[in-house]
Amino acid sequence: MSLQGEGAWAGWPCFFIRLSGCNLRCTYCDTQYAYNKGEKWDIAGLINEWRQAGVGLVQVTGGEPLLQSETHKLLEALLNEGARVLLETNGSLDLSNVPGEVIKIVDRKTPGSAMEEFFLEENLGWLKQGDQLKFVITARDDYEWARKEVVRLRLSCYTEVLFSPAWGGLVPVQLAEWIIADRLSVRFQIQLHKILWGEKRGI
Repeated sequence: MSLQGEGAWAGWPCFFIRLSGCNLRCTYCDTQYAYNKGEKWDIAGLINEWRQAGVGLVQVTGGEPLLQSETHKLLEALLNEGARVLLETNGSLDLSNVPGEVIKIVDRKTPGSAMEEFFLEENLGWLKQGDQLKFVITARDDYEWARKEVVRLRLSCYTEVLFSPAWGGLVPVQLAEWIIADRLSVRFQIQLHKILWGEKRGI
């Protein structure tokens, strides 16, 4: 249990379920420890752990959580228990079977991630108001590319668009100033958990 560190739910107490395994290797990845290792849990055990945490908000993340065959069942089980459920995904896998009540937080990989080509653009059709599309910006070139995508696809018309500086790379105030100068209809965000706890895991 911790505070949600990113996006529209930043600052809220949240129970995290981190699933292992990832099909991408982003240049700025801060969760390489989740690539392979993990403990086996059944859905009932995870539900019980969430209940004991005593908070209504839960995020299923990774790695890439949709790589696991039982993730959709886990999401449905959490919803059935009355949880408000967030799913953070890298956008490379089909979102069509994700329950509609789940709040989707989708990473749109930029050229600076070196994983841009793996994004499924058809996933944009499954985003709605309340969902979030996140661009992690590594440099000015990334910003320009992301800005053009926002305009080209009119992303801000149907979902919340987040621009986040790559931690330890782009200086946050620089990204903020670019957004302000362009009057871009996106939400600046920074990783709250990194400000509070640095690189400490499990917080």
